[in-house]
Amino acid sequence: MTNEPRPDLQPSSPPAHGHESAPEQKPIPPRKALVGVAIVVVVAGLLAGFGILLRIHAGTVLAQRTNELAAPTVIVAAPKSGAPVDSFVLPGNVTAFTDAPIYARTAGYLTRWYYDIGAKVKKGALLAEIATPEVDQQLAQTQADLATAQANANNARIQAARYSGLVQSNAVSRQDTDTFVNQAAATAATVRSAQANVARLRDLKSFEKVYAPFDGVVTARTIDTGQLIDPGAGKELFHLQAIQTLRVYANLPQLYSAKVKRGSKIDLTFAEHVGKIYQGTLVRTADAIDPASRTLLVEVDVDNRDGELLPGSLAQVHFKTPSAAPALIVPASALIFRREGMRVGVLVNGNLAHLAPVVISEDDGANVQIVAGLGSGDQVIQDPPDSLIEGEKLRVESPASQTDAGGK
Repeated sequence: MTNEPRPDLQPSSPPAHGHESAPEQKPIPPRKALVGVAIVVVVAGLLAGFGILLRIHAGTVLAQRTNELAAPTVIVAAPKSGAPVDSFVLPGNVTAFTDAPIYARTAGYLTRWYYDIGAKVKKGALLAEIATPEVDQQLAQTQADLATAQANANNARIQAARYSGLVQSNAVSRQDTDTFVNQAAATAATVRSAQANVARLRDLKSFEKVYAPFDGVVTARTIDTGQLIDPGAGKELFHLQAIQTLRVYANLPQLYSAKVKRGSKIDLTFAEHVGKIYQGTLVRTADAIDPASRTLLVEVDVDNRDGELLPGSLAQVHFKTPSAAPALIVPASALIFRREGMRVGVLVNGNLAHLAPVVISEDDGANVQIVAGLGSGDQVIQDPPDSLIEGEKLRVESPASQTDAGGK
């Protein structure tokens, strides 16, 4: 072996005068550099991945929260069971409880009338007076005839009594006695005839005064002072109607004739009284179907002591008859009107909306009766939003919590 001097053991040459020597740089091993780079890349990747996961989670939470806030908040309740009824409206003719034309019963001239149209009169009130001079003269004549008949009858009675006493002693004949007895009976009959004639004329004279036959309202006056009055029904003097109670007649279809009951309450509405409902009582029916119209005539009486209703007007009679179909009652505000028909929102699967088609039998403005489309266990959405759609997610809130929130 040759002993050659090692380069690293050779003495370094002295630095040149006036120049500082550069720092000595040691070379980095290649493997350590790669490990460091890998660590940096991994840390950066972990940080980037963590940031991405955070952003994805935040986006998911935000979307979920947005969906929760976007879901309508509703209150649900089960429908109530109710007695089902069928309701329908029929026109009704309104008439006075008592309606009578007033005629004269004696001939003469009208001297005075006391009540005009619209006047309310009591039974027995004097309506008019008629002058009857012919009746007065006839009455005077019949009274004189009655006096003559009474005198003749008295004379015949005395003669009959005298002859009846004399016949016992055979002072007079039995034939003469029978003649005077029969004459007394005939004159007594003449007296009774004259008395009846006097009573007739007195009654005619009493008809000079026209009285109201019942409490009511004068709805017509067709005579005036000085007019000639003819007896009979040729021309009425007054028309009187009792309107404290009114009768309303309606023709009920045969289909419902077996379902109406006497004494049931019937609602009545009138065009001139918008929004007001009057209650009447079904008091009687014709108990026979009209073969021409196949309807049953019914009478509904309504109290009219306030005088708001007028006879002769047209009423809308609201009948309610029991139905065989079961019914569930829900608030009218639960109804949803769609182009396809009437719907009711029902909660299904805990938080989803279902629009159930329903059939209504009765609607009183506040509640409706459902006869088809709902079950007694369904949860009906109360006051649903107009934008509610099938399958929409909902937030269900109990009525108690809403009340508490409203109170705070």
